[in-house]
Amino acid sequence: MASMTDLNTMRVDQVGSLLRPQKIKDAFAKYGAGEIGEDDLRKVQDEVIRDVIGKQAAHNLPIVVDGEFRRTSFMESFAVVAGVEEWQAGAKSYHVMLARTEEDKEGTHKAQDPILLNRKRVSQRLKLIHNTLVDDFRFSQSVSDRPVKVSLIGPDRIQQCYDSDASKAVYPSTNEFLRDVVAVERQMIGELAQAGCRYVGIDGPGYTAYVDPDSIAAMRARGEEPMATMERSIRADNEVIANFPGVTFGIHICRGNRQSMWHREGKYDAIAEKLFGGLHHQRLLLEYDTERAGTFEPLRFVPKGKIAVLGLITTKSARVETVDELRRRIDDAARFLPLEQLALSPQCGFASSIRGNLLTEDDQFRKFDVMLETARRVWG
Repeated sequence: MASMTDLNTMRVDQVGSLLRPQKIKDAFAKYGAGEIGEDDLRKVQDEVIRDVIGKQAAHNLPIVVDGEFRRTSFMESFAVVAGVEEWQAGAKSYHVMLARTEEDKEGTHKAQDPILLNRKRVSQRLKLIHNTLVDDFRFSQSVSDRPVKVSLIGPDRIQQCYDSDASKAVYPSTNEFLRDVVAVERQMIGELAQAGCRYVGIDGPGYTAYVDPDSIAAMRARGEEPMATMERSIRADNEVIANFPGVTFGIHICRGNRQSMWHREGKYDAIAEKLFGGLHHQRLLLEYDTERAGTFEPLRFVPKGKIAVLGLITTKSARVETVDELRRRIDDAARFLPLEQLALSPQCGFASSIRGNLLTEDDQFRKFDVMLETARRVWG
């Protein structure tokens, strides 16, 4: 299909994280326990990334990802950055994470959003020390002839992680902090573009906080006005991606995905006009796999020229959707947004954290196969 090759308008997509092979989990555990060093860890990462990129190509995915196999969490993309050292302990603490089994087999229920409990201070003004995204991209592109998508956590989620009261000695205001976040991320993306990256996915899961009652209550308890905070985040997200010709930007919006759980509830209706209409990204990757997302009616606020990528395929369970049910839902969405502005994807990544969701790699790739077949039948 012709539109599969255009990064702006391709009819399928993926968010970025994939289920981790046991080999990489074991390597992270050994690294965290001090049994192997960074070079040994990276050798294992290279091996499993080469393998998973080959599998994506074998399944005819038009873009490939490294599965976030170099991260223990999607949040670790904002690294290595001076000032946020407290936020970046994931890789070396994974052996401790393995001992936390209370949630490992729960799945498919609402869990407490960790951001409500665990905001972090900043120790110094932000400065990019080393752009690991470029290293990761170069390796992935060297083992694939398909475009490599790179994912980066957006400024909205970063500011939600930020403890402004504990950081006032460094940043008197959140606005100052966000300005430096934008500057660092623009440097990251600029260097990625110079290295040849043509598709950057911004992770913006925190935008659903602005319709989630618990998150809204927490913001107000901190003295924030949720809608004003959201509008500030939209401006910051737009500043991050401005003036990078030749680079396609997608932004992914969901309600949490750790180990098949979710963290936030609320439909798009209350924020769709400002959010869908305000973001400048070419592709809006929207979670739509359960009734928590509401109806497709808010899609009417997606401007002409943008693609709404419908996250209809759940990554939270092993059940593989059928082509017919996906086509019916796409037909429903097309009542509110023209078919040529729609695309299809999983609702989120398959492993927002290294432990992953409650399904198998075979389930994961069968879902990709159904996605591709559905797109072929809908768009040709």
